[in-house]
Amino acid sequence: MAAFNKVILIGNLVSDPELKQTNSGIPVTSFSIAVSRRFAKQGDPVQADFINIVAWRSTAEFITKYFTKGKSILVCGSLQSRTWTDQSGQKRYSTEVVDEEVSFVEKKADNAAGGAINNSAPSPYSSSPKDVAFEEMSTDDDLPF
Repeated sequence: MAAFNKVILIGNLVSDPELKQTNSGIPVTSFSIAVSRRFAKQGDPVQADFINIVAWRSTAEFITKYFTKGKSILVCGSLQSRTWTDQSGQKRYSTEVVDEEVSFVEKKADNAAGGAINNSAPSPYSSSPKDVAFEEMSTDDDLPF
């Protein structure tokens, strides 16, 4: 059976990401993003889910250089569960998104770090059928099949 594990999230960083290194010198950062739920009962405040993210190598370096607390971020990765034993001997479980790709969400003028991609460009396609002019096509009577 084929497997597919892809997660795409847009949210805001809960705190400044901090770059660390493993014992073998590989850059890594772990952080959380707040992702607003799409629907809320009328009159209720919007709820958010807090998702743990881990990024490695150049992606970790990029995130810690250009993203800060409160900034919007787009994360593409895979969901991973792991277990470990903490210092007191308790078995712990964690589920997190392993970040494979990251992108700016805010407009360039809104991002103090600079270099952001402006994702607000208008679509080159019209969504209104009245704006499209169609020519009448001849019948298909002369087609050889």
